[in-house]
Parts: sequence; structure tokens; C-alpha cells
Amino acid sequence: MELLSYAWLLILLVVLQPLLQKRLMEARRRNKIRDIEASRGSRVITLMHRQETVSLFGVPVMRYLDIDDAEAILRALHLTDPETPVDLVLHTPGGLVLPALQVALAIKQRPGKVTVFVPHYAMSGGTLIALAADEIVMSRHAVLGAIDPQVDEYPASSVVKVLDQKPMEHIDDATLILADVAAKALDQVRRNAEALLVDTLPAEKAAHVAEQLTSGEWTHDFPITAFHAATLGLPVTLDMPEPVFDLMALYPQPTEGSPTVEYLRRERPPAKLRR
Repeated sequence: MELLSYAWLLILLVVLQPLLQKRLMEARRRNKIRDIEASRGSRVITLMHRQETVSLFGVPVMRYLDIDDAEAILRALHLTDPETPVDLVLHTPGGLVLPALQVALAIKQRPGKVTVFVPHYAMSGGTLIALAADEIVMSRHAVLGAIDPQVDEYPASSVVKVLDQKPMEHIDDATLILADVAAKALDQVRRNAEALLVDTLPAEKAAHVAEQLTSGEWTHDFPITAFHAATLGLPVTLDMPEPVFDLMALYPQPTEGSPTVEYLRRERPPAKLRR
């Protein structure tokens, strides 16, 4: 009987362990966020899609910027005094244009300074949000990405080019409709990107950068390094606080078995923008 009791206790511990670990990790994240807020006098908001692929019953589930994310960020901004500086930590492959644009416009309208931190990457919609910030702080190897819209999983710029590459009578109605939507999407995103940049760059430069980022000149996953972003005129620095990296470590990617990367931690040298 006593052996059976120990067996049930072991089962209970096995079942509760993931929940306890999750609660502990959440508490550590909250404490780290409080530390950053206290040291910088800011409101810290995180957008973390650290688990780009999560297995649910063996089926991959992709995580991207969506309406729920936008609602949560907009709520956090609403609950923050307009003059309080906001530090937004981004780690995302991007997602839907609508929520990204909602967040970007809300950031742009804030009177207080908004700093976007990109420890590793903020692609697509993440880059669109970053364009609205007063300052973009990137680690030396972090990247942004193009913000050209995608229509039915195809680059809008490529869909539009079909009209110039085939005789009109050889293009089916569905493709013509798709090309029309793609052209509108390109124009809309370009105009919004330009509006986000107009206070950061001279008007002509803002229009040029918006065109570069949205036109399909680069593939959607083209990495825009900190140096490249700076040459575009974006307000980029490399003054990444170490606590932000520590915060990133508290959003671990689930692994099975041994980790694929291991290292001994050492102090990092000062970062400089280099070609």
C-alpha cells in the first residue's frame, strides 16, 4: 500500500513539474522586466515569438504576429502614461499587416520616447513596428527584414509583374483579381511605411526607403543588418543592454534531449557599427 502511495506521488510530481516550471519561468521574467523598468525608468513590453515552431500532438504550430498580440500591446500602451518612455522588445518573424500597422501607428502617436530592442530578429511586421520607434537598438548580428506585402502566400510585387510578362488574354481572371489586390497592397503598405518614417527622415528620403522596403527589391526574408539599416537612415544604435539578453534567455525554445548549442558565458566587448 505504501509503495502504491509513493507511485501516485511520483505520478503527481511528473504531472505538476511542467506547470511549476512554467510558473517559475513567468516569475523570473516578471522580475527581469521590473529590473529593466527600474534601471531605465520605462515601461517594458515584450513581443516574443521565440517558439517559432511548437509541436502540438506532433503537428507543427507556427506562431506569428496576430490580432491578439496587437490587442495586448495596445492595451499595455493604453495603460501607460503617454509621457512615460516605452521599451518594446521584439523577437518575431512578423505576421499580419493589420495588427503590425495598428501597433506601429499607436507607437508613432505617443509623445513619450519609444525604443524598440531587437536582440536577434524582427522581420516583416516586426520591422514595420520598428519603423515607428524613436530609436531602434539592435545587437551586432540582429536583423530586420523587408515589409513587402504577401498576397495568397505570394509576394505582391511578383504577382503584379505577371501582368507585364504575359499577354492579357493568357491571364486567367483569378490571377487578374489577385494582381489588382497585390497592387493595392503594395501601395497601401508603402504609403504607411512612408508616413511612419516622415518624422525620422527627410520627406524624399522617407519615400525612397519606404519604396525599397516594400517594392520587392529584396526577398521577404532578406536580412537587413544593423549597418545596412543605419545606411538607410533608420535611427539604429548598438547599445543593447545586457539585461535584455538575459530576458531573452527566459523565453526558451522547447527542446527534446540535449541542447544543440552550448557555451560558457563571458563578458562581451563593446559593439560598433561596421560594414
